[in-house]
Amino acid sequence: MFAVKNPPLNVKVDAQSIATVAEMPLVSYADVLEQATPSVVAVYTSRIVSARQSQTLMEIYRQFGRPVPPAMPEKGSNRERKERLGVGSGVIISEDGYIVTNYHVVQGMRGREVDEILVRLNDGTEYEATLIGSDLKTDVAVLKVEVAAALPVVTLADSDLLRVGDIVFAIGNPRDLGLTATQGIVSALERNRGGEILGAGSYENFIQTDAAINLGNSGGALVDACGRLVGINTAIVSNSGGSIGLGFAIPVNMVLNVASNLIKSGEVPRGMLGLFPDDLTRDMADAFGLESTRGALVNQVQEDSPASRGGIWHGDIILKIDEKEIDSAAELRLVVSQVLPGTKVAVTLIRQGETMVLPITLGSLTGEVSGISSNSSPLEGVILRPLEDELREGYSIPEDVDGVLVMKVEDDSPFVDKLEPLTVIIETNGNAVESIDGIEENLVIGGQNRLYVWAGGKKRFVVLKL
Repeated sequence: MFAVKNPPLNVKVDAQSIATVAEMPLVSYADVLEQATPSVVAVYTSRIVSARQSQTLMEIYRQFGRPVPPAMPEKGSNRERKERLGVGSGVIISEDGYIVTNYHVVQGMRGREVDEILVRLNDGTEYEATLIGSDLKTDVAVLKVEVAAALPVVTLADSDLLRVGDIVFAIGNPRDLGLTATQGIVSALERNRGGEILGAGSYENFIQTDAAINLGNSGGALVDACGRLVGINTAIVSNSGGSIGLGFAIPVNMVLNVASNLIKSGEVPRGMLGLFPDDLTRDMADAFGLESTRGALVNQVQEDSPASRGGIWHGDIILKIDEKEIDSAAELRLVVSQVLPGTKVAVTLIRQGETMVLPITLGSLTGEVSGISSNSSPLEGVILRPLEDELREGYSIPEDVDGVLVMKVEDDSPFVDKLEPLTVIIETNGNAVESIDGIEENLVIGGQNRLYVWAGGKKRFVVLKL
């Protein structure tokens, strides 16, 4: 290799480092990335597969005359093997080992926790991580690693101050290539695709960026031009599976709110007004005598709900929750969900041309304040709730789906492989489910039970052995 100071061709060479060139515009973000990248980690998930689980696959290999892979236990062996499930990224947010990532990075099939989560730092150091908590509806999860020395921590920015056009960098572990940084700008803010990305009933409030995000970048950092964390890279829109400049990140303010609750209690309590909002069309705004379509129109107020007790009427147009302006029905739902149940908020609204402010004490969407637990459930380790109107609206469950809602499935439940949160149990052994007691009445102890359920937008049968 030739030395730059003595090139073999007649070319023009400037051997000065960028830092020593006077009055030159910024052409490198090396210092920024050097500051931010140590806090971004690779996340690997695995499950432990027993020899018995591998037996069927081994027989298939032998049937077709192919050698059994070396990692697979031989027939009759009691050994277990580790099977990698996925690769993603994460970001260290505290020196004592808390790491934020995506729910979908650390969860196995049907919402079941994986057997092992391994975190690899940029310097190659590896730690086994514990899942502190995860939230399906925002796609946020928190990990914890036990360390003797302080870890490199990312600096957090205020994502509410982002503007379209701000320079950002996506940092992560795409396709397990190792730590990689890509550059782009903030293309849009407050993107809500109506559950298209995270699923029905989710809370979407994405930062959109054209910085390249690929498989494996999920859970990684979106940082600004100062190296501060502004979002967690989560999803892309692409027909090919590769980046086409449509990437989405969860704003760090939202991530921190969810993570703080997961660290504190392992759950994310969400506020609830108890009403059905809708967006204002131009025609509807004209009919109400409004100059703009900004706000959320109240179509219906549930009886004995926080909204009804606080004096909200159908036909009201909600403009603010405290100081947060509301531009749409989806934004109203998002803002209220991020306030703790029991909190008193000021709801600014327009009623018949008059602006007023009503104090409302929020209820609980997820039922944490109701005292419902898995101990009172007929299904061991499964927390159930009647499918009330606020839950139907909050989780976008169709009107033609009736039954009892699965709120949570404990890790040690015998049904953790069969049921997942936000499943609606419609029938038990052919009998329509109208209440939690109705499930218990129709279960057969010691036999197979046929449940007809709705989950993820589809209806199907599930068999449970009691």
